[in-house]
Amino acid sequence: MFNLATTLRWFLSGKMGAFGLEVRLNNMTREKPAPVVEVSAGGFVVSKTDSTLVALMARFNRGGKLEWCIPKGHLEPNETNEQAALREVFEETGLSAEITDYLGDVNYTFNQKGKNVSKTVHVYLMNQISGELTMEHDPNHEASELAWVKLSELINRLSHVNEKRIAKVALELIEARS
Repeated sequence: MFNLATTLRWFLSGKMGAFGLEVRLNNMTREKPAPVVEVSAGGFVVSKTDSTLVALMARFNRGGKLEWCIPKGHLEPNETNEQAALREVFEETGLSAEITDYLGDVNYTFNQKGKNVSKTVHVYLMNQISGELTMEHDPNHEASELAWVKLSELINRLSHVNEKRIAKVALELIEARS
């Protein structure tokens, strides 16, 4: 049974049928499910031997297309954004790094298995401390390729518009230090 508030909400939303009768599907009202919220962290790692190079990874998206992106991933329980960013960089690239700057957030939505997902990625600028590019630490085997990319090629190499936007912030900070 519907109460007055539910009926009023449906009336105001324009979902009332002719003569003020409520539109029903399978005798139930249909409300949009709340999106699943995901939080990830990662970043741009500048090479310790050549400050004109940044580490990127390529992975296949859900549609099977190879996309170049920053190393990033989900937070583990009780992990801070910074801890997750450093862990994900190590797991996906083999590089140990230190965070120098917070660059901002990348926000996007997508549909996965019929569920709307709203994702926020906290992005950092980092300096490489040690390590070599390798996929051997990647527990989920997400990375398909790894590469040191010249700063001059960074924007063109990245696949996602949101990451290209935040890469411009990283480039400004890197260039200001030179």
